[in-house]
Amino acid sequence: MTILVTGARGNIARALVRKLLEAGHDVRAAGRDPGRARLPTGVEVVAADLARPESWDAALAGVTKAFLYAGTAGLDGFLSRASGLAQVVVLSALGADPASADAITRAHGEAEQAVRDSGLPWTFLRPGGFAANRLVWADSVRAGVVRDPFPESHSALIHEADIAAVAVRALTSSGHLGAAYSLTGPESLTVRQQASVLGEVTGRPVRVETQDLDDYRRELTATFEARGLGRVGSAEVVEARIRRLAALVDRPQATTETALAVTGRPARGFAEWAADHAGDFTR
Repeated sequence: MTILVTGARGNIARALVRKLLEAGHDVRAAGRDPGRARLPTGVEVVAADLARPESWDAALAGVTKAFLYAGTAGLDGFLSRASGLAQVVVLSALGADPASADAITRAHGEAEQAVRDSGLPWTFLRPGGFAANRLVWADSVRAGVVRDPFPESHSALIHEADIAAVAVRALTSSGHLGAAYSLTGPESLTVRQQASVLGEVTGRPVRVETQDLDDYRRELTATFEARGLGRVGSAEVVEARIRRLAALVDRPQATTETALAVTGRPARGFAEWAADHAGDFTR
């Protein structure tokens, strides 16, 4: 059984590939720029892009199951070529709903609906915020100052290894078809608290300054564009992100125990994620 993992350069995809290999599965990884994927030896890596539907023919040849990043642009082209799959595990988002007024959860809900409509057997993973998104703070942590417009905004960030662990179970064991798993880390921390944890892990105190909101808008848009996600970084999505962060000021985010229920292991806390990535903030 060959399992296809898309988004080969992503933190979650790389963690998933490693876990599948360790469990003895054949893995093929696909991405727009496979040469930069930094994957372990033994993984077949192919070029494929949702913007080029024909590129999936080779990537899907001989594949039985697939892990897919949710996105509406080009998704139909992938799904039309994946009709023979026994399962697709889709990385979506907490609160995904095609009828949502929030641009982010609506887009993920639309992607989920497209998968349902395709007739493919599916499992949806719906994480909240990714701990790995804090890697954009690397230069700021090294400088000792993190700037954010909402220092007291909460999030229950999840370690990419926990998302990958749930994905492995969904792909390789029974009982997960038709399931939609909401995933968070085990605790809700403010931006200020997260910065403090990173300071403790790196041995360099990190303070938080309140950032001008317009500066944040520009930086967020530029970040999306630098990652090649210009369509995601629309003004509507940026504003949805800002509204979400503002709504969580002084308001802890609800957490789930889904990782424990699915994998038998509790989700890792932010301090463990920070320790695992300490080198990213010090070199």
